[in-house]
Amino acid sequence: MNRKTCLALSAVLCSLCFSAEAQQTGKVWRIGYLTSGSRIGADAREEAFRQGLRELGYVQGKNLAVEYRYAEASTDRLRAYAEELVGLKVDLIVAVTTTGVHAAKNATKTIPIVMRIPNDPLEDGLVESLARPGGNVTGLTSIIFELNGKRLELLKEAVPTLSRLGVLWHPGGKRTAKWLKEMETETGALGLQLKLLAVREPGDLDTAFKSAVKERTGALTTLRNPFINTYKKQIADLAIKNRLPTMFDDIEFLEVGGLMYYGANLIELQRRLATFVDKIFKGTKPADLPVEQPIKFEFVVNLKTAKQIGVTIPPNVLARADKVIR
Repeated sequence: MNRKTCLALSAVLCSLCFSAEAQQTGKVWRIGYLTSGSRIGADAREEAFRQGLRELGYVQGKNLAVEYRYAEASTDRLRAYAEELVGLKVDLIVAVTTTGVHAAKNATKTIPIVMRIPNDPLEDGLVESLARPGGNVTGLTSIIFELNGKRLELLKEAVPTLSRLGVLWHPGGKRTAKWLKEMETETGALGLQLKLLAVREPGDLDTAFKSAVKERTGALTTLRNPFINTYKKQIADLAIKNRLPTMFDDIEFLEVGGLMYYGANLIELQRRLATFVDKIFKGTKPADLPVEQPIKFEFVVNLKTAKQIGVTIPPNVLARADKVIR
């Protein structure tokens, strides 16, 4: 038997052992999957989560049942879904947005909650510390807002003539004003003017883009918010229609036509969620599981979109991309 065959056989046996361990009690584990976002564009992330679970022996329809709930940026719906999942007596709730974690935490103090959020859970009051979360919440953060400066640098390098940057944002949120102020500081350091484009409802998107074009805005970014992320397809389409280069903090924007993304590998983070689920199912308390932060980040460029809007990405910028969509 050669080495490759031995390795393959070992992998199969290991997988069977995981499966046997997960199923030894005959229990069907129930997970509630809660997000303030939309199902649109979420397939790849959900599959990464399921893959991570399968690798640890948890198989949908055998020893696992997952209840998915998408609030579509509705706070009332999110709260109702969180309470519904608690009423279903799920064994664990996975919440993949900050507002989703808050809704779940308000609904239960006992059911474990595994999060994947874009910002600091300590600052959000979700955990006592990153090393010792305390309570019933643990998981991952993708530290999205801390990377805004790097995103703007890459955008300026990709569009050297850029002088005015538009930012789509939704009023509300306890730290929106702080993030906008930080973005103003970062754009100022790069010699850019910032054009604020507020959108309160879907109909405001057309108006915001018309204003961006009228004000000779040279590129566009967004301030992360459940409302903004719910309309990612419309935003990407309008950017292409108005030939505006874009930089996003969510890879799903590129899947629907955005130009550039810089941040954590969110597919890998989704897969990592499964390890938290597995440890909790095997008896570890969320309070004792340290919150993880990403250490690797990726720069992705969508050349299909670049061609559509007539933008040529400089070779030195393109060479730095970890992934290119052609």
